Amino acid sequence: MFLIEIANSNHIPFAQTICDEIETSAKNRGTGIAKRSVDYIQEKIDQGKAVVVITESGEWAGFCYIETWQNNQYVANSGLIVAPKFRNEGLAKLIKAKILELSHKLYPEAKIFGLTTGLAVMKINSELGYKPVTYSELTTDEQFWNGCKSCVNYDILTSKNFKNCLCTAMILDLNTHTVL
Repeated sequence: MFLIEIANSNHIPFAQTICDEIETSAKNRGTGIAKRSVDYIQEKIDQGKAVVVITESGEWAGFCYIETWQNNQYVANSGLIVAPKFRNEGLAKLIKAKILELSHKLYPEAKIFGLTTGLAVMKINSELGYKPVTYSELTTDEQFWNGCKSCVNYDILTSKNFKNCLCTAMILDLNTHTVL
């Protein structure tokens, strides 16, 4: 029914749909999200640093990509999105497991981290072995935090000197934990 695979150039046509759905979904939830351009998503797809889900008929169903920070010491699995008509079928957890597998293959020494305000993502992350942490345990790479500028909560983050916000920070150390 679904094909969950490492993205490649065949998936480039989905980039606009992915960007649109990420933005629409964040607006519908009333939560912050770091926006990404179509070019950026296309680059992640071309680099093989993304996972895409398509149906057997070729319809886009889900996506997530990898970003690295501090000389590949930290990896963020970002942009997790499932098309609305395919939600509540367990795809998000399958996507997260696949992107974690890819992250570990490409960056075996890295700590995998994420920020989220979404309860569903927090639950999935917990099930996969992520642990909540303080922001001090995340990357200090300024480029990472610049990605938060498009978030509706950026003023909160800056007023707290990047030490906390509405997002929950979570880390998974794949050197001490095996996913699924």
